[in-house]
Amino acid sequence: TGTTMYMVLQASMAALMNRLGAGTDIPIGSGVAGRTDENLDELVGFFVNTFVLRTDTADNPAFTDLLDQVRRTSLEAYAHQDVPFQYLVEKLNPHRSAAHHPLFQVALVLQNNEEAHFDLPGLRADSETWPTGTARFDAFISMHESYDSDGMPMGMPGTVEFSTELYDRATIETLIERWTQLLRAVAADPSQRIGALNILAPHERLDHLVQPERTEITDSTLPELFEARVQAAPSAPAVDGGDVSWTYEELNERANRIAHWLTSRGVGAEDLVGVVLPRSAEQVAVILGIVKAGAGYLPVDPDYPADRVAYMLTDAAPRVVLTTSQLASGFPGALALEDLTEDWERQPVTNPTDTDRVAPLTAANTAYTIYTSGSTGRPKGVTVTHTGLASLTVTHLERFALSPDSRVLQFASPGFDAAVWELVMALTTGAVLVVPRSRRLVGEELARQLAERRITHVTLPPSALGTMPAGSESALVDLAMLVVAGEACSPDLAERWSQGRRMIN
Repeated sequence: TGTTMYMVLQASMAALMNRLGAGTDIPIGSGVAGRTDENLDELVGFFVNTFVLRTDTADNPAFTDLLDQVRRTSLEAYAHQDVPFQYLVEKLNPHRSAAHHPLFQVALVLQNNEEAHFDLPGLRADSETWPTGTARFDAFISMHESYDSDGMPMGMPGTVEFSTELYDRATIETLIERWTQLLRAVAADPSQRIGALNILAPHERLDHLVQPERTEITDSTLPELFEARVQAAPSAPAVDGGDVSWTYEELNERANRIAHWLTSRGVGAEDLVGVVLPRSAEQVAVILGIVKAGAGYLPVDPDYPADRVAYMLTDAAPRVVLTTSQLASGFPGALALEDLTEDWERQPVTNPTDTDRVAPLTAANTAYTIYTSGSTGRPKGVTVTHTGLASLTVTHLERFALSPDSRVLQFASPGFDAAVWELVMALTTGAVLVVPRSRRLVGEELARQLAERRITHVTLPPSALGTMPAGSESALVDLAMLVVAGEACSPDLAERWSQGRRMIN
């Protein structure tokens, strides 16, 4: 093929990075000796120049085609190897950052020069590699060809220098193992497309092959998922609001009354109902009642600034807005729950069907609309259908070890999608949704709620997790599942809180 060993290594590394999610434009840094001038042959000095080799992996090429592309690119680069790297950086003027190299983050070199010998009378000299304790790139891979005394190849050992702020040793070892598997696949059949090359170790392939079949997932709606749990265990606790606690049957009946009241007012599929309520058991019943009626709910945190709330309600234009009598004065046209209690009590407690609804309810209908934070301008409404909620339920059951004894904390503000995650985690799996009485959960108050309410499952941003007093991680003996999300979690925090429980980041 007219290619060198380095070209094979570069093409295979580009293919691996593409397979691992690095995109299709793969820049890899390398070095060239910089001794093209014969006058430098006898001169002692370091003339190595850095250059960047880009590889295009778009359209899933065959490895042979990718290798041919790498050959052409490399020969063109070698023809301009005397151009100083710093000059190239100045001309390209990329966005600069102190956190990484300007044009590439992974470097690959192959040491294939003839081993030099330096002998003096009565003195033996050997070369030694001495680590600096610093990483010049995210990852710097250095390989060298090895031969026996007869000149026969003995493999290709190498070293990887990597940034410990980005990777740990296990991650780099896995990277090299995948690279080795890919090279074996290339050696067996270089005509394969890079997307078909095996990068899994034998034990990983076995694990993949013997995975148990996932539960069959149907396009169920949130009401169907919840009602299945009601039917399975009607007397099991469903929501614990501190002052108010309901079983699955009691919560279902409360939600059904609200749903029938909404349908009697003509509210149904693709309508929105505003929910301006703090976290409470009643808020959970209202949300379930809205989706049972076939409508979607618009959660609005009462603590939001007045202008943000006004914009959301104007922009979304809900058919009905439900709130409390204490908050009603701030929302013209809103209905207070306290004023609706008698009307709701007169409604049927049976599960609404499509016969009762204004229009049939399907998984393609709107389940809820949540507004973004508006940090880049005006908040934007995002409409989410019921599609995917069944899959989320199955994932929770398979990965989160949920049972009727599990107690899930409703930590998230009503206006964040994490609140939906928590609701689905509890009420579609048979667990208990625990609604805290405190409006602000951080520090000692968060630790107290987790302990006193015997929380087993919680989802928190790392910034909230880090506010709890030292020792909380071992004192919270009931906490079996901790999910951290929304922000980067520091290694120290993960180390503290992952002991004795399952922690998912």
